[in-house]
Amino acid sequence: MGLGDLRAVRRTVVAFGYEQNEYEARPFLQHEDSVVRELALGALHRMQSLTDADLELALHDDDRLVRRRAAELGALHPGVDLAPLLVDPEPVVVEMAVWAYGEREQVDDNTLQTIISLTTDHDDQLVREAGAAALGAIGDERGVSAILSACEDKPAVRRRAVLALAPFSGPEIESAIDTALTDRDWQVRQSAEDLRR
Repeated sequence: MGLGDLRAVRRTVVAFGYEQNEYEARPFLQHEDSVVRELALGALHRMQSLTDADLELALHDDDRLVRRRAAELGALHPGVDLAPLLVDPEPVVVEMAVWAYGEREQVDDNTLQTIISLTTDHDDQLVREAGAAALGAIGDERGVSAILSACEDKPAVRRRAVLALAPFSGPEIESAIDTALTDRDWQVRQSAEDLRR
């Protein structure tokens, strides 16, 4: 299939989503082109026809961007276990899975512990950043130490971590906010100031 033909297929799949044409869109979940598969997920989501089974298949797709899209949409499908994506070899997939769990706000103990570990130990800054934000959204006290650790990470992680302190209270929290108020990064300082308002 030529590039021009492929672009036409991609546009068609997107259009199916706006036309509410599930019958025509669904077969594209199995298309050879990964972008088409990703777009088919979005089209079915748009028409509210995306099933848990569709997402569970996409979680095991060979292409990282399809898995990432499945993780993103998984935020709205609490029946879908995104745990396999928390150990995905691709950081962009892990980041999105962590974000999705943060959006769900309710997680089981194993998932919480995994997110805590990712926040403190993952090599990729974006995963640690997403982890801090997710732990703040989840609001479980067991995540506080990881958030406090993230408050000492790189600037982008510190920004998210400071905001993630919002649902918590106590001397350690206040001390971390005080430290952030004098951070060398102005956005970290701004985040801390927002919490003091």
